[in-house]
Amino acid sequence: MPDRFAVAEEALAACAGQESRLYEPLLALLPADGLSISTFGDFLAAETISASDAQSFRLDELQFDLGEGPCWDALATSAPVIEPNIRERPNRVWPAFSKAIVADDLGALFAFPLVLGPLRIGAIDIYTTRPTYLSELDIRQVSGLATVVSRLVLSRAIRLTDSDMVSGTNADPDARNQFSRREVHQATGMVLAQLRIPARDARLVIQGHAFAVGRSMQEIAEQIIDRRLSFAVSENQIEGSHD
Repeated sequence: MPDRFAVAEEALAACAGQESRLYEPLLALLPADGLSISTFGDFLAAETISASDAQSFRLDELQFDLGEGPCWDALATSAPVIEPNIRERPNRVWPAFSKAIVADDLGALFAFPLVLGPLRIGAIDIYTTRPTYLSELDIRQVSGLATVVSRLVLSRAIRLTDSDMVSGTNADPDARNQFSRREVHQATGMVLAQLRIPARDARLVIQGHAFAVGRSMQEIAEQIIDRRLSFAVSENQIEGSHD
């Protein structure tokens, strides 16, 4: 029998370029009625990237509008938020959000953060119509798959921005060559060592940071090599650039 985690991971990877379908492999893996994937916070604009149904989309919209709810807590703590019985025995209370979902047919809510290195991207929101407990295996697997989703969602944001730049009048004709330069490879190695993440994720962290601050990847790589920018964690904080 094929490993269900491996099957889900492969199916997620196959969604590259079709990110609206990202919910499908996750929903197939879990005892859930609905699931959404969204971006929000300081890094990317609030947007539902993928949603299985109208209820999932509504939960995202409520949390975006109210600025509270399980997805916000998951992203703030970089840890899953588990509410197996949201009606009778809630672990957390979100005043406005809790009031807004009173009439909704919800039994359990779960949220998993989307992060990549120091980049806080968004969250996976899951709901069921009856009280439901996720197993420890479920939680570990979704947490692991969240890294795959984070990579795909961040790549999507960068791809869409690059597409806009190419079609605009201010497009950089040398932009396509940024990724092959020696400095980017060197900086990738440094970030890899700082965060202890795979090389492809270290490269994406550099690219994502460049996207966030409106700089070229080459400029960010030079800052890293010159030690003006570091993603190493020091006393629970990410060291930053002073430029």
